[in-house]
Amino acid sequence: MKGTAVILGPNVEPHDDPARVIGRRTTYHGYEHPYLRGYDVVIVAVLKDALRVEEHGHLTTEEEVRGAGGVSVDDRIEVAPFLPKEGRLSFVTSDPRAIDLEAFSHLARGGTNR
Repeated sequence: MKGTAVILGPNVEPHDDPARVIGRRTTYHGYEHPYLRGYDVVIVAVLKDALRVEEHGHLTTEEEVRGAGGVSVDDRIEVAPFLPKEGRLSFVTSDPRAIDLEAFSHLARGGTNR
């Protein structure tokens, strides 16, 4: 289909509300993804228990995240970099450990949040 664009990027609205996970803006501080270090990213999904089991959950709504007990130290978080000059998210996502994001760094110090 010529002339038809298909948007493959994350479909979330960035926000700074600490009570919500999906769409939350935070900063990446880990070393696993050096190209993201120090950058603002937006949470697209929670990969529930991805550090513990191969068959992990892929949670994309607040209801799913709450139903799974929130974010824990065993989770990876699918994030998209925020592109401030363009005012949008990148269509490329990465999956850092939850504890490598500023929003969840307290999990590394305080244990799990299950």
